[in-house]
Amino acid sequence: MSSLKNMIVLVVVLLLLAGCGAGWLFSRRPDLWASGGVKRTLPEAGEASYDLIVAGSDPEGIAAAVSGARNGLRTLLVDTRPEPGGLMTRGWLNNLDMNYGPDGEILNKGMFWEFYRQIEGDSFDPDTADGVFRSLLGKEKNLEQLYGVLEITPLTERAGEKIFLSGVQVVLPSGRLERLFARRIIDATQDADLAAAAGVPYTVGLSDCGRPAERIAVTLIFKLKGVGEKQWQRLRQAIAEHGEPHTGANERSAWGFAKTMKGYRPANSRLGVRGLNLGRTKGDQVLINALHIFGVDPLSAESRKEARILAEQEIPRLIEYLKKNIPGLEDANLTGTAPELYVRDSRHILGLYRLSVNDIMENRDFWDRIAFGSYPVDIQATGPHFTGDVIGKPVKYAIPFRCLVPREVENLLVVGRSASFDSLAAGSARVIPVGMATGQAAGAAAALSIEKGISFREMSGSPEVIAELQNRLNSQGMELQPFQAPISSEDHWAYPGLKFMRQWGLASGGYTNNYRLDEEMKEESFRNCLWAVLRINGLAGSNLPPVEKYPQEKKLTLERAAQIMCAFQGRQLSPEQAYRHLKEKGFWESVVLDHVRKEGKISRGAGYMLVKRFVENYREL
Repeated sequence: MSSLKNMIVLVVVLLLLAGCGAGWLFSRRPDLWASGGVKRTLPEAGEASYDLIVAGSDPEGIAAAVSGARNGLRTLLVDTRPEPGGLMTRGWLNNLDMNYGPDGEILNKGMFWEFYRQIEGDSFDPDTADGVFRSLLGKEKNLEQLYGVLEITPLTERAGEKIFLSGVQVVLPSGRLERLFARRIIDATQDADLAAAAGVPYTVGLSDCGRPAERIAVTLIFKLKGVGEKQWQRLRQAIAEHGEPHTGANERSAWGFAKTMKGYRPANSRLGVRGLNLGRTKGDQVLINALHIFGVDPLSAESRKEARILAEQEIPRLIEYLKKNIPGLEDANLTGTAPELYVRDSRHILGLYRLSVNDIMENRDFWDRIAFGSYPVDIQATGPHFTGDVIGKPVKYAIPFRCLVPREVENLLVVGRSASFDSLAAGSARVIPVGMATGQAAGAAAALSIEKGISFREMSGSPEVIAELQNRLNSQGMELQPFQAPISSEDHWAYPGLKFMRQWGLASGGYTNNYRLDEEMKEESFRNCLWAVLRINGLAGSNLPPVEKYPQEKKLTLERAAQIMCAFQGRQLSPEQAYRHLKEKGFWESVVLDHVRKEGKISRGAGYMLVKRFVENYREL
């Protein structure tokens, strides 16, 4: 009899273990339970209705969906990927570009802070992030999830001249079509795919600053094993001993070795290597973000596939170089590459407000603030000819709610790196802490707009409603208060010229905001700046106009600058003639003339002022 009881107990235990095993399987493979109806059910008609649909499960989308659910909305999070986490869990980006305020405080609290407290630090194991994201999502009773769909397309209706987004149509792996309707929609896809398909206008890459043929490099992150505690400490010591500026390391992250990596020669000209970003994972493993792949169209699956092949062919060669040249990596070996490429830049929608690089560098606050940023304006390489630039380092700036509200399509918000940021502004605003804050704000805004019975566009024009949104977000952990911060170089007499050049990415201050405005400007630099801005504004061809060459050591004078400017208008004049011609046209500003004569040179600031004046008055001169 006792043996029978023991057998019954054993069977019960095995059944319970089987249930736990099934639960683990479904939690690790959400595509199984999502499409199989374990978490959600659909009517036979293939239609369902929600208060909020969030497309895209990157960290920004997770924040938006959880925020919507916490604000009482029946929410659906849907993605073509088989699991949530996007760039963190699929792209293996395990280094966080943190945003700190003037006093060293983390700027974006709320949901980002809730996430950050549960991971290992500014670098983390992707499996940890995966677990935190699943926990955040799984706790929300108002939230349903659907992963692994083959396609997500917008369901739109015409409302006069406007397009109204009413939901999405998805294609399940079985081929079944489902029409999913919602009172509000948030696009959190990396490339604003839903918004673009619905008809939201956008720019791509650096086209908005006159560089349409250039594309920001993408990266395939790879994992090394054999980097234990001793190896990590040796690596940290080497970074400290190298003494390179803007490098460093802590217990979780390391960034440096830029000079060492300049000695590496990739096998393919479409590849490049930057200084290493290393982030520790579990055990003796690290993830490395360093390999650049150039000329990739991020909106083309074929181009991304080709990029991955190039990177996978190069990584073994790169690892051999690392083992020979980077202390602490001598015994490292490859254990894998990320399932997805790390794409930094693609679409930038046109919203009710478009955040500019000068907004960022002037530390602007906005009345409709919903998030903050302070990360450097970091423009990554586009090829061997442009290896990257840091335009400047802001103190603190705000993201306006209007940046999430697209033009021409109603009932939609866009969060993440494809929100309404200029391409240069996105060099700072694209980072994950900012994106998660905008996601949280978007979820709360969806709930408030439904409660008020108003559209997102109406919300964006109401200071009273925005104040209510900000109060709600503050009560949910964010800290959205007005602020003021000093503007670097604002008191310099040539600041208007700097600001003009910076909007095109033609003035670089680095991490210290040193724009060298008082340094003497060389003739070649003046000609190149002038040519670049004229081309951007459609006022010059692809070739420099002929100008009599002066000896390289000869100083740039006002007369010579005048001759160069006139040459761009097809006037072949002597320096003296060109100066007189521009004087007759009222070109010369006394503030520029006074400083040039006083300083005995054309400084970089004076040169910027001349370029600004010439371009703005080109047709009248």
